[in-house]
Amino acid sequence: MPGPSLVWFRQDLRLADNPALAAAAERGAPILPLFILDEEAAGAWPPGGAARWWLHHSLAALSEDLKRLGAPLCLRRGKAAEVLPKLVKETGAGAVFWNRCYEPFAVERDKALKADLGAAGVEARSFNGNLLVEPWELKTGQGEPYKVFTPFWKALLAAGAPAAALPRPKTLESLADVRSDALNDWGLLPVKPDWAGGLKETWTPGEKGAAGRLRGFLDDAAADYPAGRDRPDLPGTSRLSPHLHWGEISPCQVWQATRHAVDAGRLNDGAAMAFLRQLGWRDFSHNLLFHWPDFPERPWREAFSAFPWLDDDAAFRAWCRGRTGYPIVDAGLRELWATGWMHNRVRMIAASFLIKDLLIPWQRGEAWFWDTLVDADLANNAAGWQWVAGCGADAAPYFRIFNPVTQGEKFDPKGTYIRRWVPEISGLPDNLLHKPWEASKEELKKAGIALGETYPQPLVDHKAARARALAGYEEVKKAN
Repeated sequence: MPGPSLVWFRQDLRLADNPALAAAAERGAPILPLFILDEEAAGAWPPGGAARWWLHHSLAALSEDLKRLGAPLCLRRGKAAEVLPKLVKETGAGAVFWNRCYEPFAVERDKALKADLGAAGVEARSFNGNLLVEPWELKTGQGEPYKVFTPFWKALLAAGAPAAALPRPKTLESLADVRSDALNDWGLLPVKPDWAGGLKETWTPGEKGAAGRLRGFLDDAAADYPAGRDRPDLPGTSRLSPHLHWGEISPCQVWQATRHAVDAGRLNDGAAMAFLRQLGWRDFSHNLLFHWPDFPERPWREAFSAFPWLDDDAAFRAWCRGRTGYPIVDAGLRELWATGWMHNRVRMIAASFLIKDLLIPWQRGEAWFWDTLVDADLANNAAGWQWVAGCGADAAPYFRIFNPVTQGEKFDPKGTYIRRWVPEISGLPDNLLHKPWEASKEELKKAGIALGETYPQPLVDHKAARARALAGYEEVKKAN
């Protein structure tokens, strides 16, 4: 019999449609499922606090699922480049299987590991378990990576539907007597203080939670997705992003379930394609990260390095705490702190306010989201922030500056979202809720509001801030 197989789980914490696990099962040798907590390889981008909370619970769910199949999950902590070869020797493994990650540090590490394992006579195979298409599979007519989303999306559709999702193994032959760390010893959960109460109330990490989230979305909100996706006051989005990041569900599974809903007459094709287009954007973001490895740190359009930032620490802290004086912005930042998630439309509004109203570098907002989002994903996070800043691929025009008042009035017309997350101003009528500074003294008193005390005055005047940002962009144009 061949030597045992190691299945190295990373951002693929599921049993169904897991190519690496399926390949190991097909090989016919005992299997050791493995997760390595490598906090050094990521350099400046180790998992943030919210992501660590999610990872703990996702690993707990995966461990239970694997135990039921007969192959318990082995946990080890340390540099994967050192831990994995040692474990191969310890177990006498003849093969190692994993699904690919696309962060620059992961690409470099995995390439070296595959070469070293191969030189030692160990079969090392990697698979696509996280994207619809690999970053190197779609090229322009000139053989270059795509730099604009719409042509990328058209090419992805032209490539055909993703392959059928692989079934979940029914049983696994385990490799016995291998030491494992205790998950609780890793300290992934916050303790003093335990700030994760809102996360516990909002999320169910794990493969089962992901499947339930997708099923609920397709049954309820998907039909109205094209309009509902922009309304933070409505349950109009799938909230699958953290499940996709940690691989508790694959994009192929999402794609096929969505198309099945169309075929069954439960969902119209227009709504389905509007939703699936978001999977395409996710792939596009990974395409950018793969081909431009410094994408999370540097503006993709180099000209924007000359932008005259102010970088006000006090203003940044007020933004992080949801104390800007603009209710839709504050609601989003408070939702983020409480739940580890922010509605996508509000992400754009909040990011625009930080970058263009406050003139704070987009990288600082990106870092805050990285630490506080349960769906923190290096490719998606960088792509979103660069899009808003106007310096990324397929970016919003630099002169597009979101007005936080009109955006709030349009997408939260009754103030439902704001009243939930900024309750201290909930007594204002709808027409003043998005701009409390326009309320009269009598109206403020009736609502129990003392501007500057119970709720802050606006940090900046949006009209003046917009003019200041446009002047900064003109400096960029002159410098280049």
